[in-house]
Amino acid sequence: MSFTKPTRRLFLQGGAAMFGSTSLLGTTALAGLDPNSYGDRIFHATHFGSFEAIVRDGKMIAIDSVEDVDKRPTAMLNIGVLDRTYDKSRINYPMVRKSYLAGWETGDTKPELRGREEYVKVDWDTAWSLTAKALLDTAANHGNRAIFSSSYGGWSNAGSFRPNVLQGRMINLIGGCTNTAGDWSAGASQVSLPHIIGDMEVYSPQSAWETIRDECDVFVLVGCDPIKNNRIEFTVADHDMSQRWEMIRDAGVKFISINPQKTASDEVLNADWVKIVPNTDVALFCAMANHVLEMGLQDQAYMDKYTVGSEKWIAYVKGDDDGVAKTPEWAAKITGIDAAKIRELAELFAKSNTNIAGAWSLQRAQHGEMTHWAIINFASLTGKIGKPGCGVGFSWHYGGGGMPASGKATPVGMSQGRNFVTTVCPASRITDMLENPGKEVFYNGNTHTYPDVKVIFNAGNNFMSHQQDTNRLIRALEKVETVVSVDVWWTAATRWADIVMPAASTLEQNDISVGGTYSNDKIYAMKKVIEPIGDSLPDYEIFEGLADKLGIWTQFTEGEDKMYHIKLAYAATDAAKHTPFEEFWEKGYARQEVPEAAHKWTRHNAFYNDPEGSPLHTTSGKIEMFCEDFAKLEIEDCPGMPMWMEKHEYLGNAKKGQLHVVSPHPWFRLHSQMDQSEKLRELYKIQGREPVRINTEDAASRGIEDGDLVELYNDRGTVIAGAVISDEIMKGVVSIYEGAWPSLDSKGRCNSGLVNFLTSTQPSSGLAQATTANTVLCSMRKCEDPEGPNMAYEKPPIIEDMEIAEIDEDKLGLDRLEALTEKLYADMGPGEKMYYERCTVCHAPREVTHFTTQQWKGITPSMFPRAGLEGDEAELVMDFLMKNASDAM
Repeated sequence: MSFTKPTRRLFLQGGAAMFGSTSLLGTTALAGLDPNSYGDRIFHATHFGSFEAIVRDGKMIAIDSVEDVDKRPTAMLNIGVLDRTYDKSRINYPMVRKSYLAGWETGDTKPELRGREEYVKVDWDTAWSLTAKALLDTAANHGNRAIFSSSYGGWSNAGSFRPNVLQGRMINLIGGCTNTAGDWSAGASQVSLPHIIGDMEVYSPQSAWETIRDECDVFVLVGCDPIKNNRIEFTVADHDMSQRWEMIRDAGVKFISINPQKTASDEVLNADWVKIVPNTDVALFCAMANHVLEMGLQDQAYMDKYTVGSEKWIAYVKGDDDGVAKTPEWAAKITGIDAAKIRELAELFAKSNTNIAGAWSLQRAQHGEMTHWAIINFASLTGKIGKPGCGVGFSWHYGGGGMPASGKATPVGMSQGRNFVTTVCPASRITDMLENPGKEVFYNGNTHTYPDVKVIFNAGNNFMSHQQDTNRLIRALEKVETVVSVDVWWTAATRWADIVMPAASTLEQNDISVGGTYSNDKIYAMKKVIEPIGDSLPDYEIFEGLADKLGIWTQFTEGEDKMYHIKLAYAATDAAKHTPFEEFWEKGYARQEVPEAAHKWTRHNAFYNDPEGSPLHTTSGKIEMFCEDFAKLEIEDCPGMPMWMEKHEYLGNAKKGQLHVVSPHPWFRLHSQMDQSEKLRELYKIQGREPVRINTEDAASRGIEDGDLVELYNDRGTVIAGAVISDEIMKGVVSIYEGAWPSLDSKGRCNSGLVNFLTSTQPSSGLAQATTANTVLCSMRKCEDPEGPNMAYEKPPIIEDMEIAEIDEDKLGLDRLEALTEKLYADMGPGEKMYYERCTVCHAPREVTHFTTQQWKGITPSMFPRAGLEGDEAELVMDFLMKNASDAM
């Protein structure tokens, strides 16, 4: 294989290698100060924290945490990072599914054998050639919209050069593809809240923790578990909030936790635990509002000044419209909380400086748009939002929420460029899309038509463990001609792929990141620690090679290697103004100053102090307790105000013996990441399976004892899990962590415990089409016939010695690309270029057409600071967004 500028490329690669080295002089770990300590230490950073890797004879042998930038390293860092690096589940070579390799010319590739057939070891040129052909065949015969990217989220590593970003850049150079819209984490609220309170909220900074310590009386955790979930971050975890939570507790703030089960945060913060039936929080907040009104504790002056539509919601709460007053007695039957307790909570919250923290899990449910909205309305009714120590927050459990924000610019990634395909699929509707090409789906105010997907390209994402109703997804995949997966390990997404490209882990390549998703107060060097294992390649080189095969190497790389782009990324940060790149790279991190004012910042305080001068980015400029934007859409399951609506399956309509399944984020994993760590699994797995928390009475009535294997089952599937018997989960509810790697036994049961074999594809509503992973019922019994050990972490069968004929490039039709793309390209304006370069590497929407002008106005106050956009640059990007939003066409 040749490159457009091979000499230049090889020279740059050689120069970049110098930056992989370090010395004891640059050590940041205390142990490195010991003159007898082993000296080969290399700084690196991950979702799980930053550290110095100790390397001997080319192999990483230990991890030494860096106390200066990670106050509370976890077992995921100290044990899991090393363990998974050398785990047997690594993909060591490019692979192609046997029937796909045999039938790539004829098209007889037998997609029905995905997940059950062996793979054939191939070389990189074969993998790139077959992938290039599949992309070009699809673009030429069906249009680029038939190429689908399942690489949403970008959680695979903490760097700025994440595989989903690089994939987006490469595919957009050939005309683009169908992308997902929204995401899995907070898909309902990120669509609804900009209309209600003027911001996505779920990805926004929280009030500075000192304001909570000094001004808050009562802090309410509604499904929220910050002690557990802040163990990881979208960027680099620094765990700076861990001690701050304890300081807030010790200052006398009272914590109350409303949750079906007791959490780690409840233990650490000494929270009063209030049990609630899952998915019934809207009923609770409506009933508390009813009691506040009954007692005359509402703040009418606040509502008059800061809200619109209060009278309509109050009429609903009182029962003026439907004849049903939403009293504590009414809610007690729905929520399982005693009416007297509901009154007690309502009065306490109304009379105190109260801050309410709502988890993302609340809106991962049917009618998920209603839950955060109900919390906002209750806080508005009692006059809390915008006052120091008070208000609402929907990201306290994420990104170090509560840490003061620097407001400084962070590293920029490579521009993904323009995607000429405007077709989208809501992130949780992939199965529905694959099953129903041509179907019209209403999403976020617009009607979209599903494409007829022929190729799925998946880079750094385990969508097979994310999507609901996994059995249904497996069947839907049989309609797809080619599935390509780029990954480090044999995850589920690779086991159902045709072409598998082995990526190097972050430890095996250079990158750059930022510390504190919200604080943005540290820039990290993710330095290469060891050489890539097997034939794996860094993500940049994987897409560089594919770009070269397609004849667009120069456009993809700009004639430079990755280190060149890393230096440019660092130059865009505020840290570069005081710390030269060489000094930063040697030490491993550089700090960004946090302004003193940030320590006293209260969310929505500017609006509270001056609602006319600092209006919210809603249609009215105020908090919309009733939202005309939604009411006029006339969506049956998403009305114009938060109302209690019965779920299609929950304990209120369960059949005898059925249980409600909740699936929170794991303690020892980041979603599915780290599940392959054998040493971590020894800390929590039960007989090698995912643990499931079961109420003592529910277990006893079924003859289940602690440590038994159990079957959780419904009409969608069956999973086998290990019983953990507890009095700290309410009767009728079971809790099993999301993200397990699947393994099917001969009866079709998941022998590993992946909860998505139980979850349904019911959307949250016709507005956001988001996941309802927490709206699930199942039955449970003791498992009497488990089939051997869990095989989820074993490699699939691989043929390593098959003779493979060299692919004739004339049969690939690579010269078609120029004809396909020559009419697509036009010069991007400066605002468009900055948007794709600096705003599409985090949780902001990747495509401007996914959101309305009003929503963009609500998103940009949080997005622009993360992207380092201000002044003229911010104006240019905003102009591009306003001219190209979904309702500006």
